[in-house]
Amino acid sequence: MKLKTLLTAEIDSQLLPRIKEICDVKIEGWGKKLRILKEEELIEHLDGVEVLITSYDDVTENVINNATDLKLIACTRSNPVNIDCEAATKRGIPVVYTPGRNTDCTAEFTIALMLNIANKIPMVYQDLKNGKYLAEEKKNIEVKSGLKEDVTWALNGDSPYVIYKGMQLKGKNLGIAGYGDIGQKVAVIARALGMKILIYDPYISEVKINDNVQTKVSFEKLIKESDVISPHVKVVEETRNMFGTEEFKKMKDTALFVNTSRGAVVDEKALIDALRNEEIAGAALDVYESEPLAENHPFITELNNVVITPHLGGATYQAITNHTIMVIEDLERFAAGKKMVNVYN
Repeated sequence: MKLKTLLTAEIDSQLLPRIKEICDVKIEGWGKKLRILKEEELIEHLDGVEVLITSYDDVTENVINNATDLKLIACTRSNPVNIDCEAATKRGIPVVYTPGRNTDCTAEFTIALMLNIANKIPMVYQDLKNGKYLAEEKKNIEVKSGLKEDVTWALNGDSPYVIYKGMQLKGKNLGIAGYGDIGQKVAVIARALGMKILIYDPYISEVKINDNVQTKVSFEKLIKESDVISPHVKVVEETRNMFGTEEFKKMKDTALFVNTSRGAVVDEKALIDALRNEEIAGAALDVYESEPLAENHPFITELNNVVITPHLGGATYQAITNHTIMVIEDLERFAAGKKMVNVYN
């Protein structure tokens, strides 16, 4: 008999038939109308349901205790923060999740932010969209010799070539704080760009990338010697605000700070002050102390040496496919009475 299942998650629709092979599926919430279910709605929909597949709904203790037939919760996230896992454990309900589903795309996004801030691409793009540097009509600029056409947009001190000179990443030091899956992927891509890798992680004893031993350094050395700094750590007591006023003051004034980790690892006021005072050259951020950003936040209204994105590091179609496959594989194991792989509790 198929498992009676409530699906409120974002999944790869092409893989839905595979879920339906073992589950009698009812689709609601985000999976149907891109909205999160309220607690009372979730309780109502869980009546008689054995399996819940969710992405964003708050599965509270009240929800879990009212879902008397529930046998399994599957969360399509790298960390099931929306699930009361303690309450699930008390009920004997396993919670499966999808660690690593967006490792590759988050690493790629980190490098993308790095390239954007190093080359000031969003800033010059905004200037162009606002009409700066543009000609009234198509024309060619010639060098003084007149021998051939030049390809420079302007030949004066206001030229974008002058104002928006960037940093070549090849040969620069990339400091990675936290050498887990994402940190390792970032290092591999950065190595391909010709960067030197400095790693701070007190929980690893040996560091290898592509069989080349990299440099494991102290946090102090990483702060002082890196040209680009990128944290990839979980938020725990020792990482909360690990980048603060003193750390930014010790960085090179040409350094760039890139964060796709969590906003809580940075003292945001200290970062704003460092950017204002040009203690560092710039920052590229996907995560913040409070999300979404307020419309009057200095990153929006004031600072022109920061690139910001709205927490998009893991937002790819491939990540959706990855977590769908991971959930399906554990569902199949559960239905067959086998041990599941990605059990959180």
